[in-house]
Amino acid sequence: MIVSNALFDLSGRDFMRTEDQLVNLDKEIRECKKCILAETRINAIRGEGNPHAKLILIAQAPGETEDREDRMFIGPSGKVLDELLRTIQIDREEIYMTNLVKCMLPKYRKPKSDEIEICSQYLDREIELINPRILASLGYYATKYLFKKYDFPLPPRQEFQKVYGKVLEADDKLIIPVQHPAALLYNSSIKTVMLNNYRKMQAVLSGS
Repeated sequence: MIVSNALFDLSGRDFMRTEDQLVNLDKEIRECKKCILAETRINAIRGEGNPHAKLILIAQAPGETEDREDRMFIGPSGKVLDELLRTIQIDREEIYMTNLVKCMLPKYRKPKSDEIEICSQYLDREIELINPRILASLGYYATKYLFKKYDFPLPPRQEFQKVYGKVLEADDKLIIPVQHPAALLYNSSIKTVMLNNYRKMQAVLSGS
């Protein structure tokens, strides 16, 4: 019994330490002025959700609504994501969501290499602190970064769609690239394909 209590106490302290470290990281991200995006953003947004999640969703960058309201996925693509998660029966409160780039990209332009290099350091620390089993990358740039981080060969851009729905193993992590929810706003015909890919994510989560 004494051993059991000791293990419980250690586990509790580990949980609190992770949350404290995420709070400190949150403050660091909000105060970041390491690139030009600090001049145009309203908020620099750290991820949100379960700090002990088995699954992290990684998107490209916050949108206009997220930048204004200081929340993850609450704009039009957030509504699509909520519908997808409901359909595959994943509770948003059970997972953690974050972005590769923490500030809104002006006029929704593509992220620049220096912006990715700077912000990915924050993402790496989120992954390290939360230590999930599954990393689901939403869209091209988040997927490209994870492929580089975990040494997977990146397919040519014209063949990139083929990686969506694949389950790749890297060290103690499973990497699942899926389409960004915003893709449905521009092309509703891919809904069935997207749902199938998101269901694979749910199946892996259920088995983890």
